[in-house]
Order: sequence, then C-alpha cells, then structure tokens
Amino acid sequence: MALGKGRLEAFSDGVIAIIITIMVLELKVPHEESLEALKPLIPVFLSYLLSFVYVGIYWNNHHHTMQAVRSINGKILWANLHLLFWLSLIPFVTAWMGENHLTQWPVFFYGIVLIMNGIAYRILALSLIKHHGENSLIAQAFGNDFKGKISVALYAVAIICTWLNPTISVIIYVVVAGSWFIPDKRFERLLESE
Repeated sequence: MALGKGRLEAFSDGVIAIIITIMVLELKVPHEESLEALKPLIPVFLSYLLSFVYVGIYWNNHHHTMQAVRSINGKILWANLHLLFWLSLIPFVTAWMGENHLTQWPVFFYGIVLIMNGIAYRILALSLIKHHGENSLIAQAFGNDFKGKISVALYAVAIICTWLNPTISVIIYVVVAGSWFIPDKRFERLLESE
C-alpha cells in the first residue's frame, strides 16, 4: 500500500531541528568575560561546527531525495526512522568528542556514528528505489551513488586511523563533509527535466 510522504518529511524535519537544538545546548557559556575563557571551548565549538555541517548535509540531501519521491510504504518509514536514529546520536558523540579535545575513543565513536548514518541513508535510498522501480526518477538520481559509497569507505579508513592518530580521522571527516557541502545537483537536474 502506497502512502503519502508529507508526514515523513514533517517528522524528519522536526527531528533534525531537535538534533541541532540539542547540539547547540552543549555549547556552555563561560563564566568569565575574557577571551581567554573561550579557549577551552574551541574543540567543543569545532566539533559542533563539523556536526552542524553533517546534519545540514543530511537534511539537504533528504529534502532533495523527497522531492523525487511520489509515495512511500511501511518499509520506507522504518528505513527513515533508522536514519533518524543514527542522526540522533550525533549530538552525543559531538559533545563527547568536543569535551575530550578530539581524543581517540570519542573520535572513534564519532566515526562509527558517521558510517552508520551513511549506511542508513543507503538503506533508505535502496528502499525508495525498490518501491518506485529501477527505471524511476529516484533510481536515476541515485545512480550508482559513487559519492555515498566513497564516503562510507573513507569513514572506515578514518575509524582505523583513530588508532594511529585521531587528528587524521578528524581531517578525513572534514574532507568528506566538504565533498558533500555543495548540494547534490542530480535530483535538481532530473526534476527540472521532468
């Protein structure tokens, strides 16, 4: 049975807004007025900034994806909830990583959450393609999803690198985020041509 996509989009937008709100609440105001009091907050702020970009990327891509979706089913609802679950863990690992100044275990688990988000998004995409068909607009837009597959592979490399140097891992996370920062034009091009 096909269902409308409106509630899925509204719920997803609400959850993502709450995720961003939770992350910003972790930025504690210093009790001193000097600029020196901000120094300990630099890793916390940088972690927040990176995570804000990641959540923004997922929101942007989710929005573009849903523009090509005509209907959904129960499997897609669960796949979307699976993605939202992993997205909802971003504030926790962000705070842990920032509070501990980008050390090994927090950076490792940050990578685990990022890789699981990538996998969850792929599961959502495959569910949408299965529902709409291999020749659908959504299937054409995703194509072979080279960028998504490379991102997951880079997260795996970054997770391994935490045992060598967590800074290398953070650099990889930044590079992957940078590659997604420009919105994915595949959906826009296809929707305009339709």
